[in-house]
Amino acid sequence: MTHLAVFASGTGSNARCIVDFLAQSPCARVRLVVSNKPQAPVLAMARERDIPTLVVDRAYFYESERLLDVLAEYDIGFIALAGFLWLVPPYLVRAYWRRMVNLHPALLPAYGGKGMYGMRVHEAVKAAGEPETGITIHYVNERYDEGDIIFQARCPVAPDDTPADIARKVQALEHEHFPRLLERLICPTPEDTAA
Repeated sequence: MTHLAVFASGTGSNARCIVDFLAQSPCARVRLVVSNKPQAPVLAMARERDIPTLVVDRAYFYESERLLDVLAEYDIGFIALAGFLWLVPPYLVRAYWRRMVNLHPALLPAYGGKGMYGMRVHEAVKAAGEPETGITIHYVNERYDEGDIIFQARCPVAPDDTPADIARKVQALEHEHFPRLLERLICPTPEDTAA
């Protein structure tokens, strides 16, 4: 059984989908939820499901490597960033190289980088008049949204869609694809490894 840590900064709808989906998995479970915001609703979601939580501040996250000890304590083999807004420090990237993925609410390389998250992304997509948008799941490196792309899914943007409409379409893709892709990455089938 591979233990997964989910890092999130907000409401945790993707974290909830991951937790609930992997609860049925034969090979992966969410073992820890990490947030940089003490009042983030994602923490309450985790506690409701009896999943341990950890709140990190900037000093803890960036100025020490104590987080690695906690991850080892929970036997964390894989990390999913699901709306986690801080840049991951080099020590954590190195420790979880190709075992840490991020979900981005646009089709990278467009609409990525520092400051491009949540509704800001959807507002930018709308302002540019894009005919489509989507999600990107990628490996994490030491720069925002620049790791190798693993998967993308697309949805149309109608001319009269508001940023909120776009957000709903993108969130539907996130909930559909992110938990399933995580399970495939953590527990590849013979077909996956042959590909």
